[in-house]
Amino acid sequence: MPRVARGYDIFEGKRHVDIGRLRTDTPGCAKVAHLNNAGAALPPRPVIDAVAEHFTLESTIGGYEAAEANAAAVEHFYAATAALIGARPDEIAYVENATRAWDMAFYAVPFAEGDRILTTTSEYSSNAIAYQQVAAARNLSVQVLPDEADGTLSLDALAAELGRGGVRLVSLNHVPTHNGLVNPVADVGRLCREHGVLFLLDACQSVGQLAVDVDEIGCDMLSATGRKFLRGPRGTGFLYVRREVVPVLEPPFLDLRAADWKAPDGYETRDDARRFETWERYVAGQIGLGVAADYAAGLGIAEIEERVTGLAAGLRDALTERPGTTVLDKGARPSGIVTFTVDGHDPGEIKDAAREVDVNVNVANPASHGYDPHAAPAAVRASVHYYNTEEELDRLLSVLP
Repeated sequence: MPRVARGYDIFEGKRHVDIGRLRTDTPGCAKVAHLNNAGAALPPRPVIDAVAEHFTLESTIGGYEAAEANAAAVEHFYAATAALIGARPDEIAYVENATRAWDMAFYAVPFAEGDRILTTTSEYSSNAIAYQQVAAARNLSVQVLPDEADGTLSLDALAAELGRGGVRLVSLNHVPTHNGLVNPVADVGRLCREHGVLFLLDACQSVGQLAVDVDEIGCDMLSATGRKFLRGPRGTGFLYVRREVVPVLEPPFLDLRAADWKAPDGYETRDDARRFETWERYVAGQIGLGVAADYAAGLGIAEIEERVTGLAAGLRDALTERPGTTVLDKGARPSGIVTFTVDGHDPGEIKDAAREVDVNVNVANPASHGYDPHAAPAAVRASVHYYNTEEELDRLLSVLP
């Protein structure tokens, strides 16, 4: 039986961080081989403690009072998240999840009748639904760009469509959930800047596993979640909006966090990214998400990326050697998401068999990527993180039929 090759000791060799200590720092590692990090990663102890301590404080002295007592930790979220992606604190909004963060940005774009939206075949269906809703309401058109042979977005096609004019927004994902691809987002950003077109990036699956720098990418807006590779609390996310773009975007709804009421019949919207926030929020989660950003930055995001992609490459190699197993991942630079099928076996069956031996994987559903004409009917999705080990990957291989 093929086994995963050893040697991915990136942290030990470059950052002097012991994988064993990181696993001890992650209580869930004692329970499961968690290969569903693209769904929700296991949080580390500092995040668990931060959330639990604030919730305990709320239960002891009251929610408003706890927020006042921990105001510095709440505020630190903005600096920590901004530092992680190369932004400025005033360009960050705390939002309850990546979907709502993306929605707040997309629905704020000043579309005009006849505008075009450009996207990619790997776009998430939740985003595609929003495109269609706004297109129908405002008489827009949505255009899906073709792929190169390796599955990545065709930059030549993007350049040609931008050159035709009439494009209001380029919107795509950094890493789709279903095929291991990493889109060439820095090249997309360069083309968008050349043509003065807004660029919205869904970084739900990339922040926390890959190096993400908004200046290098050149995106105007970026949405992300806490629960996936960033290892933050579920029910948390954030939105980045470039400082110069904030005034151009009108939030789809406002409250007294996003704007000041000028009685009796006026208001003034905030001039920073917090115009996309609401007053009520999961305060313990915001604190925990800031801790998660600090945790990732402390380990080194470049080192995280190298270990994650190395583990995934080892798993792909081992799967490729198995008769009847097909690896479905695309792109010249695959991510930590590994998707595959086994002849004659339903992916759900494999997921259930793995769960019985405490190995967590998930099933990639083609309905989640309706624009992709080449998406498999369904596939097993194993998404690795730096706290995973080759032995855990071998446990997955051992349960495959």
